[in-house]
Amino acid sequence: MTYYVNVNAPKDGNGSKETPFRHIDDAARVAVAGDEIIVAPGVYREYVNPRNAGTEEKRITYRSEIPLGAVITGAEEVKGWAPYEGNVWTARVDNGIFGAYNPYTTFVCGDWYFAPTVRHTGAVYINDLMMYETVSLEECIQGEIDPTSWQPEESRYKWFSRQEGQETVLFANFQGKDPNKEKVEINVRRNCFMPDKTGVGYITVSGFDIQKAATTWAPPAAYQDGMIGPHWSRGWIIEDCEISNSRCCGISLGKYRDPENDMYFYTKHVKSPTQMERDAVCRGQYHGWLKEKVGGHIIRRCHVHHCEQTGIVGRMGAVFSTIEDCHIHHVCNSQQLGGAETAGIKLHAAIDVTIRRNHIHNCIMGIWLDWEAQGARITQNLLHDNQRPENVQPAQGAMFSNDVFIEVGHGPTLIDNNVMLSKTSVVIPSEGIAVVHNLMLGNFGLINSGVDSIVNGQREPRYTPYHIRHRTEVAGFMTILHGDDRIYNNIFVQHYPITDPGKTPQNADYGAVGTACFDIFPTYDEWIANFMMGQEPNMGHLAQYHFGHLPVWVEGNAYFNGANVCKHEKSHLISDQTAKVALVEKDGKYSLETNVYDLLGDFRCGMIHSDLLGCAFEPEQRFENPDGSAILFDRDYFGGHRSASVLPGPFADGESAGKMLW
Repeated sequence: MTYYVNVNAPKDGNGSKETPFRHIDDAARVAVAGDEIIVAPGVYREYVNPRNAGTEEKRITYRSEIPLGAVITGAEEVKGWAPYEGNVWTARVDNGIFGAYNPYTTFVCGDWYFAPTVRHTGAVYINDLMMYETVSLEECIQGEIDPTSWQPEESRYKWFSRQEGQETVLFANFQGKDPNKEKVEINVRRNCFMPDKTGVGYITVSGFDIQKAATTWAPPAAYQDGMIGPHWSRGWIIEDCEISNSRCCGISLGKYRDPENDMYFYTKHVKSPTQMERDAVCRGQYHGWLKEKVGGHIIRRCHVHHCEQTGIVGRMGAVFSTIEDCHIHHVCNSQQLGGAETAGIKLHAAIDVTIRRNHIHNCIMGIWLDWEAQGARITQNLLHDNQRPENVQPAQGAMFSNDVFIEVGHGPTLIDNNVMLSKTSVVIPSEGIAVVHNLMLGNFGLINSGVDSIVNGQREPRYTPYHIRHRTEVAGFMTILHGDDRIYNNIFVQHYPITDPGKTPQNADYGAVGTACFDIFPTYDEWIANFMMGQEPNMGHLAQYHFGHLPVWVEGNAYFNGANVCKHEKSHLISDQTAKVALVEKDGKYSLETNVYDLLGDFRCGMIHSDLLGCAFEPEQRFENPDGSAILFDRDYFGGHRSASVLPGPFADGESAGKMLW
């Protein structure tokens, strides 16, 4: 059955074409498997709570009649502003509009939140710009630039609130604008489109503009909300949507609420943060964390921007999902929120997740896969400017920046055919990583570090799980031994200046590009020789190798402008000619200007395939497709064919390097 919704209809109807519903949530109450909801253009100021699930054969589809014509917002307009002092105006809002959830008494806080707990989940917007919250009225009146903001001039727009009786009193510095002549809105609702219960699967959301909600901080061992998300279900498709201006997260593919393991550290303190994460993984099976019940979502062709924690977040609920052809940018730029869950895409347990053909830029981090990125593949993405701008101070609680961060995973995790142009390209305090056919202007980071801590004078390993191949069931736990990495057929260009030549290649923050950071690991022959003693194995003697570094494979890479080379690499190109790489933007389209492929000359490398990459050590799982089939890396960044004459880097030939990237 088809239901129709039109906010501009003269009165509430029955969902027919002649007398449509005026609210999308009215359709959400009655839609069942196989139904379609067509939504006319207009602004829908409501929370849509899908009650019923579709099926794999009969989805429930919500479709904007005109792409991006239907706007679902968690905000309300505020009228009747009165001058207060200088550029500051004031308005009063009756708290009844918030119901049981008042964003102006609810703080952004929780596990892994490192910034001061002074910001609320509410926000004030002028002409779709999220203004900056202050901790005092005086700061609001002053309206000065925030030295930590990535968008300094925008940070002059300030707001402050306080409670008086049953009202929220707002003060806002509009920098000379008259708010009664502009569009001024405030966050009112926590979510825009998200079931309030788990298990509401197989829903398609297509073509909506979803914006402005009072979402809460979404750490991994806690309920994770976003403006839109499937809330621990299976088979959603979110496509052709614009997702913007969430106080915290845009799209949530994340965790259910588990009362016994929700913000555990923040509320109880008595277990270490990583122990509560292990608890969350093990409790997952009890809460239905199985391939047949959770994940398998598709996020495609979405424009995700100006969210202050993450563009897309997910703990465990994103398994077996695909994020493709999305434009994700300007995430965590105000720097008013800070902690270990901030990135364009931030996923825990990205089991068999594919992230491909996305354009991700101007985010505090591009892609962050934390814990259990087993079978994850990051491929054919354009990543750039994921770094703090020059002359901007680091904010309290802010994370470091990079294009790709793979944290405490055992692999196999595949990073291939990407263009990575930020100052730090790949950070891997992990093992079982394959980095294949990328162009990298930045350095590797946190090699052999960033995992364990020294507490009470002893090493406290961060044991993390690995899983049955292509499943969610836990196969075991192990600390990160480091190594087990494959670095094949990349192009490394020392593009940015080295900030501290005295540091070792294993440091994340000094900017030396290349593979010398892998010198500390053995080759496979050196490693396996420790276990081939020709006599009865001695468990005690072998312990030093059981907890020693794993081997690495480095081959077929090309190095420019002084990029450093791993001592184990035999077949490679070191060029003494100056390589130039520039990203050029024109009318919203991006291309590269580079001479790198001219400088490769006759250098060629080998064709990479799953059997060459082998298995990640701990899970004993091959670098392969989610269905278990082998990968032959004969496709480049564009999907073009690589011939038998294989060039390093993400492009099959020099002509492709000049094509439009996005």
